[in-house]
Amino acid sequence: MDLPGSPTQALASAGTASRTSYPSRVCLITLSGGLFALDLRSVREVFPVESITPVPGMPSVLSGVTNLRGVVVPLVDVRPLLGLSTAGTPPKIGVVIHHGANQVGVLVDQVPEIRTVQQDQFLPAPQTGGADAQSFVSTILRIEDRMGGLLEVPTLLAHMDAAGAPRGNTRNLLR
Repeated sequence: MDLPGSPTQALASAGTASRTSYPSRVCLITLSGGLFALDLRSVREVFPVESITPVPGMPSVLSGVTNLRGVVVPLVDVRPLLGLSTAGTPPKIGVVIHHGANQVGVLVDQVPEIRTVQQDQFLPAPQTGGADAQSFVSTILRIEDRMGGLLEVPTLLAHMDAAGAPRGNTRNLLR
């Protein structure tokens, strides 16, 4: 039996605290053949991207905007942010993600899959690769025989908001 305040109990409670922040339902997406996950609570909808209108003066990560049932939605290609290849056919599926008042459409390769995941499927993210990519991927998710990164939506949207667009324009596009 462990006494309150013992090292064993402290480790157990620290592990429990960190695990409770993981989502229980995720939206699996593919980017350049790699598997990634989004917390389902941050996903608004999935839609086919029929056209992309470029916006001059916006950050390079912003592919353009599209009309989604009368609403202008900014579209982001996150592959360069994650150090992934942008060669080949551009993605034509959008996943609208949101955090607070900000929302953006993320371009993905395939129609996403919704999964319920267990806490033991989350693993610490390795400390390799570019520092920029690490800030967008908080942990690794193990799904059957596949591994993928859990994308941090608040970090991604904060990066978009501060991505060097003319003052005020990015903020207006992301809301």
